[in-house]
Amino acid sequence: MPVQVDVLGPLRARRGGVDVALGGPRQRELLGRLAAARGRAVTTAALVQDLWEEPGPGARGALATAVGELRRRLEPGRAPRTPARTLLSTGGGYALALPADALDAARLEGAARTAPASPADTAGGPADDAARLASRLAAVLADWRGQPYADLPERDWVLAEREHLGELHARATERCAAALLQLGRSAEAVSVLDAHVRSHPWRERGWADLALALYREHRQGEALAVLRRARALLAGRLGLDPDPVLAQLERDVLARAPHLQLPGTGGGEHGARMTIDLPHGTNARLRTSVEVARTLAYSGGEHLATAQRQRLQAALSAEANGDTLLTARLLGAYDVPTIWTRSDDPVAAAAVVALTRRTLERVGERASPALRARLLGVQALEHRGTRDRWAAEAAFEAERTARTLGDPVVLLLALNARFVQSFQQPGAAGERERLGAEIVELATRHDLGAFAVLGHLVRMQASAATGAFDAAEQHARSAEAAGDAHGSPVARMLTAWFRAMRTAQTSPAAQAAAAYRAADRALSGVDMPGVRDGLLPLALLCLRLRHGRPVSPLSGGPSPGGDEARGWGPHLPWVEPVLALQEGDRRRALDLAAALPESPADHLHEVRWALVAHTALQLGSPALAARAHRNLSASAGERAGAGSGLLDLGPVRTWLDRLEPLLR
Repeated sequence: MPVQVDVLGPLRARRGGVDVALGGPRQRELLGRLAAARGRAVTTAALVQDLWEEPGPGARGALATAVGELRRRLEPGRAPRTPARTLLSTGGGYALALPADALDAARLEGAARTAPASPADTAGGPADDAARLASRLAAVLADWRGQPYADLPERDWVLAEREHLGELHARATERCAAALLQLGRSAEAVSVLDAHVRSHPWRERGWADLALALYREHRQGEALAVLRRARALLAGRLGLDPDPVLAQLERDVLARAPHLQLPGTGGGEHGARMTIDLPHGTNARLRTSVEVARTLAYSGGEHLATAQRQRLQAALSAEANGDTLLTARLLGAYDVPTIWTRSDDPVAAAAVVALTRRTLERVGERASPALRARLLGVQALEHRGTRDRWAAEAAFEAERTARTLGDPVVLLLALNARFVQSFQQPGAAGERERLGAEIVELATRHDLGAFAVLGHLVRMQASAATGAFDAAEQHARSAEAAGDAHGSPVARMLTAWFRAMRTAQTSPAAQAAAAYRAADRALSGVDMPGVRDGLLPLALLCLRLRHGRPVSPLSGGPSPGGDEARGWGPHLPWVEPVLALQEGDRRRALDLAAALPESPADHLHEVRWALVAHTALQLGSPALAARAHRNLSASAGERAGAGSGLLDLGPVRTWLDRLEPLLR
C-alpha cells in the first residue's frame, strides 16, 4: 500500500489513512527535505548541510542511521535485503519515490500552475470548465492545514518551501474564487476569500473579488467596508497606492452598477436586488452552505470564523424566506466543538444567539426533542464567557433532554455547552474533568473524531488547572493523536502552548519566552482571534512577574523591546494597573484597579484576579486585596491561568496567602 506524505501543515505520512509513526526529529526532517525535492535525488552532502546546523564528523553516519530507521517505518513489510521502493538510494544520495498524487504539495503545484489566470480563458463550455476548475482547486485547498512544514525547524530550505507553497496557495485561492464567481456561487467565494485577504492584504485581486462576491450576496455595506479596508491597509500599513481597479469598483458598488451582477441574474433598477428573493431550490443550497461551513470549521486552520459567518448567513436567509423549521435545522446542524470561552466573532455570536432564541420561540411544539436540545445547546455555546444564568440553564436543559434521546451527537453538543458554561462558577476544574471524560468516552465509542479532540483538550486543561501536569501531558498527546487522525491542526497548536507553559515552569525565562513565541507563530495559521488576541503579551507578562523581571511598557501598540508583536487586546484593562505600577504611577494604578469590571466567566478569570492581587500587594491596598481575595477564593485548589492550558501565574493558594495580611 503506497505512502501518502503531507507537508501543507505539520509533516505527516499515512498509509491506508492511518498515520505512520515517523520516529524522532531527524527522521521527520529527512522525510520533509526529501519531499521538498519532489522525487529528485538529494546528495548526501546536501542533506548533511540542510539537516545539521553545524555538521560534525559523525553527521554522515547519523544520516545513514536516520535513513535506515525512516525506511523501516515507511516500508515495514519489506523483506530483508530486498530493494527499497519508497526511500531510494541513488549514486550519491537519496530520493523519495511517491505516486504522482501522493504528495499534497505536488498536487497543489499541479493545480495552481495549470489553472488559467481566469476561468474564462478555458476552452470549450465555460460553465463546465469553471465547475471543473473550482472543484479541482477546492480539493487541493482542502489539503491546506496551516503553515507548510509547521513542526520542522526554520532552516533555509524550510523557509524557501513555505514561501513557494504559500504563493501557490494564494494563487489557487484566488483562481478558485474567480471560478466560483463565474458560476454564480458568490457565497462560497466569500468563504474562500474572507480569510485569504486577512493573510495576504497586499493581494489586490483578493480584495476586489471578495467585495464583488459580497455585493452579489446583497451585502453592499460589507462590500464597501472591504474596499475601504483594503485602501486603508495598502496606503497606511504598506505604503502602496491602491490599484485604480479597486477605486473604480468602489464607485460601481456605490452606484449599484448593473455590470457587477452575474449576466442573467437581473438586478432591478440599479442592477442589484437589495431584498432577499430566494428562488426554487434554495433550501437545498442553504443546507449545503451549512455543510460546507461545518467542513471548513472541522478542518480548522484559517477557516473557523469564516465558517461561523457562513452558517449565520444561511440561517438568516432561511428566516427571511419565512421557513422557521429550516432556520432551526440550519442553526442546529452546525455541530462544531468549542474549546475556548471567548468568541472569535462576538458580533456574529450575538446574532446567532438572538436568531436562535427567536427561532426556538417561533418553532414551538413543531421542534422535536432533538432539535430543541440542539437549539438550546447553540444558545449556551454561543453565549459563553458571561454570567447570564439563562445560558447555563439552557445548557442544563439541553443535557437533560439529550440524555433521553440516545443520539450521541446531540448529547456531545449538550456536554460541550455544559463545559463552556461551567466557567460561570470559578474553581470547577473537577466538573470539567468529569465532562471531558464523558466526552472522550462517547466520542471514542461512536468514532466522532472532532469531539474526541475536544474531550482530550478539556481534560488537559482540567488536569493542568489542579497542577496534575503529567496527566495533562497524557491528555495533550491524546488530543494530538485524535487531531492528526481527524485532519485538524488545532489540537497541536493548542498543545504547543501547553508545552510552552510547562517550559515556563521548569526552565529559564529566556527559554520559556522563546517557547511562547514559537507557539504563537504556530497559532497564527488559525482564524481564532478570541484565543490569540493579546495572548502572547499576557503570557510573557505572567512569565516576567513569576521571575520578578520588569514588565513591558506595551499598552496596545508594539513593544519598544520587540517582545510582543501585537497589543494586549481584551486583557488591557487588567494589565494597565500593573503597567502603571511599573511606571511608578501608584495613584493611577489604584484608580485603574478600582474601576475594573467583573471578570468574564472564562478560562482566564483567575489570571485577571491574580494580576489585581499583584497590584493590591504592591500598593498595600486592603480594599483591592479584599476584592481579589473574594474572586480567587473559590479556586484555592487550582493554579491561576493553568486551566486555560496556555499560561500560568502560579498557585491561587499562594496568592490568597499573600493577600491575607492585608485583610487583617
